[in-house]
Amino acid sequence: MMLAGARFRTILLRLVLLALFLAAAGCGDKAPKLPRVGDSGVIVAFGDSLTYGTGATEQESYPAVLAQITGRQVIRAGVPGEMTAQGLRRLPEVIAEFRPDLMIVCLGGNDMLRKVNENETRANLRAIIKTIREQGIAVVLVGVPRPALLASPPEYYGELAREFGIPYESGALKAVLYSTDMKSDAIHPNAKGYRRMAEAVAELLRKAGAI
Repeated sequence: MMLAGARFRTILLRLVLLALFLAAAGCGDKAPKLPRVGDSGVIVAFGDSLTYGTGATEQESYPAVLAQITGRQVIRAGVPGEMTAQGLRRLPEVIAEFRPDLMIVCLGGNDMLRKVNENETRANLRAIIKTIREQGIAVVLVGVPRPALLASPPEYYGELAREFGIPYESGALKAVLYSTDMKSDAIHPNAKGYRRMAEAVAELLRKAGAI
């Protein structure tokens, strides 16, 4: 009986240690921290048609829904068809006009569609993030999946997020674009898809302490 009791205590101890390990691992899965955006702060959603809201109304675009969820002003600075090189050239005007506290960058899909060299796209995104950071503005990056069946965002999104230590949303658009009931066409969400995207970005902002 004593042997059985000792074995039981050993198993119990192992279970407790496993639970503690899993809890610690879960706590380690955190987004990089961002300065809090106050109630009167400005967030700029910067990107292409995915930010503009093609496939839905303006009120159904992800920036508009994000504003509803967060209670913050969210500027919809999306230009349909824009490539990363064009976004880089447009960026200074957007910063000067809105002076945001935080920018959400979602670009790269049109580069992929037009088969721009990945090194060029990566360099442009890096320059965009660097320019924003140099202005003292916080940045969040949203990954865009490759235009292929069961594809994920290219690795350079995650690499850039790690390089700059910024929050990165990698799964929302992939989930949306693989769900027929959340798409308006092959490459754009519908109202339901944009809401899912906004909810994912809002959750990331909460984890990062921005809202």
